[in-house]
Amino acid sequence: MFTYVKALSQVDRLRIIGELTTHPLSDHELANNLGLQAREIQRHLLVLAQAGVILKVQENWSLDEKSVEALSRKQLAGQARDVYTPDASLDPDEKRRKVLSAFLHADGSIKQLPVDLGKLQIILDYLLESFSCGVIYTEKEVNMIIKRFHIDSAELRRNLIDRGMLERKSDGTQYWRPK
Repeated sequence: MFTYVKALSQVDRLRIIGELTTHPLSDHELANNLGLQAREIQRHLLVLAQAGVILKVQENWSLDEKSVEALSRKQLAGQARDVYTPDASLDPDEKRRKVLSAFLHADGSIKQLPVDLGKLQIILDYLLESFSCGVIYTEKEVNMIIKRFHIDSAELRRNLIDRGMLERKSDGTQYWRPK
């Protein structure tokens, strides 16, 4: 269930789902329609496919509506009690897997912020995956994204800015993920 929640917590993946609601599309068509690079589209498609949200038929991707309904029903019914266990095939870094397992709830939210700076960096890298390159966010949007993971959006936002993982205008009106 965590894979499903994570798949739907990223803006570009939601845009892909939006494109696929009308009809099946190829990798190339999705990249053109959304203005994304082919390798970025392929990475997002892999996450969505592994979560059971989309499926590939011949050369086109389509929304797996029955699977989405079933996954959503399970999530809303509160039946999902998965323990967060990062998939070694998707994340071969053992230290990262251990830190994420220790500091994340089953739903992917952050239990507590680590004091150790190396562990905090891993948590911030995990959080940064929810921000897309090339997208300008308002402070309110940044806070909304961060609050999906932890209540203290100000501290996490500050850490992302201080470490150069997110940049912002000096007046704080626009935030973006550097390339």
